[in-house]
Amino acid sequence: MSKTALLEWTGFEGLPDFSKIHDEDFKPAFEEALKDAEAEIEQIAASPEPATIDGFLQSFELAGKSLDHVCSVFFLRSGAYSNDLIQQLEQDFVPKLSRYSSKLLMDPRLFAKIDALHEEAKKAKFDAETTRVIELTWKGFVRNGALLDEKDKKRLAEINERLALLGAQFGQHVLNDEADWVLYLEKEDLAGLPDDLIATMKETAKERGKPDSYALTLARSVVEPFLTFSDRRDLRQIAFEAWAKRGENGNKNDNRKIISEIVALRDEKAKLLGFKSFAAFKLDNTMAKTPDNVMKLLMPVWKRAVAKAEKEAEELQKLAAETGSNDELAAWDWRYYAEKLRTKLFSFDEASVKVYFELNKMIEAAFATAKKLFGVTFEEKHGVPLWHEDARLFEVKNPDGSLRGLFIGDYFARPSKRSGAWMSELQTEHHLKKGRKPIIYNICNFAKPPKGKPALLSLDDARTLFHEFGHALHGLLSEVKWPSVSGTSVARDFVELPSQLFEHWVTVPETLKTYARNVKTGEPMPQELLNKVLAARTFNGGFDAVEFTASALVDMAFHEGGKVDDPTEFEKKELQKLGMPKAIIMRHRPPHFTHVFTGDGYSAGYYSYMWAEVLDSDAFEAFEETGNAFDPKTAEKLKKYIYSAGGSRDPEELYKAFRGRLPSPDALMRKRGI
Repeated sequence: MSKTALLEWTGFEGLPDFSKIHDEDFKPAFEEALKDAEAEIEQIAASPEPATIDGFLQSFELAGKSLDHVCSVFFLRSGAYSNDLIQQLEQDFVPKLSRYSSKLLMDPRLFAKIDALHEEAKKAKFDAETTRVIELTWKGFVRNGALLDEKDKKRLAEINERLALLGAQFGQHVLNDEADWVLYLEKEDLAGLPDDLIATMKETAKERGKPDSYALTLARSVVEPFLTFSDRRDLRQIAFEAWAKRGENGNKNDNRKIISEIVALRDEKAKLLGFKSFAAFKLDNTMAKTPDNVMKLLMPVWKRAVAKAEKEAEELQKLAAETGSNDELAAWDWRYYAEKLRTKLFSFDEASVKVYFELNKMIEAAFATAKKLFGVTFEEKHGVPLWHEDARLFEVKNPDGSLRGLFIGDYFARPSKRSGAWMSELQTEHHLKKGRKPIIYNICNFAKPPKGKPALLSLDDARTLFHEFGHALHGLLSEVKWPSVSGTSVARDFVELPSQLFEHWVTVPETLKTYARNVKTGEPMPQELLNKVLAARTFNGGFDAVEFTASALVDMAFHEGGKVDDPTEFEKKELQKLGMPKAIIMRHRPPHFTHVFTGDGYSAGYYSYMWAEVLDSDAFEAFEETGNAFDPKTAEKLKKYIYSAGGSRDPEELYKAFRGRLPSPDALMRKRGI
């Protein structure tokens, strides 16, 4: 048994040694680390010494290192490379972690210590970052029940434990529904599909033991291009309905009862803590502050988005009729006819653009952008064992050549990986004691090509890569003292600013001219095609805005009420009230809305992507106003106040330090073309 490899990391530059980590190691390592963490916290709580920064706060922030080690590797595996044992262990570990957290944050001895420091901080005794850490820690205790009586503490702990288990089950159900569904097609079923998608489907079928077939799966990087290009309307409908009904099939993976219980428990939790609703509870700790402020952002965008989407639907219906279809435009038709209309209006199709967006060149483009803006460089390291053969390791260097941290990219879809794309960390940066360098990773789900063939991305895929890398830079560039405010540890509606802002550099002409090169000839994208791509950036903007904003509005509706007996009926009624266009569905329907129901990170918080979009649209205009997308002075301020500051200061204060003011939604409207 090699549980030591999980508890103590002895791999390359402080990585865990993945070659020595086996699935059966997780349980004994977790149990030992949890026991040690509980003992460490007990020692801190029981100390008779008065609470001080060095004696209490520093010890509290650094406690549980071994538990952090085990959990960071385990939850990486549960999302990116899962299996039956990992899923069983997750259902065991998650309630225990919730129990540990509740016990810690409800301990009156610990709260008395942070409360004493909180009172001292009011007298301006500490530096600004330390004062903020004290404030956030104190508030964290209060929001987790420190001021409740014993009866309510017990109930809150029970709620948190149950929610943790339900969230894990929800995510596993979605993963299983996606992994279990496959549609095997024959050659005659492939009409309209681009060569790279056909090759991917062929390779997937081969891996599944059907070498003479073509496998259509529910990986977004496969199903979306299929819906975009397939001439077979019957197959588009089958694929779309399977994609839309993940978590809602009446099987063991059905999530509807879980949603009802989660919503009820969250509402009870909020009321225990003195809030009107769970939405009010969640937003109290954000830039938006209240549900009313969120709705003031979402509803004007919604109205303009619906108006534009309805015009788009008319154009698509007209095009369908021109091509001989008498069918009413349906959700499985939208992407197909939108692609045909884009081709007609701008004289290019997605397939002709994908040959210029090869994965390795786009990774290179992201790294080059980071170097131009922030001076950091990336060097790939081979031969270091990681969790999967597809994962790639890079050393990140400061401008002076010193090591800044490590970055790992895991880019291809597989059945054992949760869908979507995300950034997380094995280790965050901080400057306490000897300090610690960040180890950050990105997970994506791009279609994996046959061996020896290039991986081609759509423009949306390239934006996803830049988006997640923006999050990674937020972690890698962090320069703070305290672990709890490092990197992406910021308000939920601020965390998407660095990622969404970084997306803008995908379509900067300099980036496209240098890195968008034909995968066969090496020639750059012709200026004429580049002009068309840039001109088409807001094409289908109504659809995109409706798809997203509907998800954000329904998320808010779930968490402003207290009881939802039938999530499907609730969704239907909310969308009817909003006037949802018939041929569009939510980007994330409730039964597979993992952002909202696997843990509460984005619950009553999916709006935060749009809140941050107001910020990122305005922030990029700071560069455009200089006439240089890589303006050094603007980049220096961006690094200092946004990418390096973490949660060390209030987000409004940080944004104003960068931009000189807070933004209005006007830049967002211009960006989306609505």
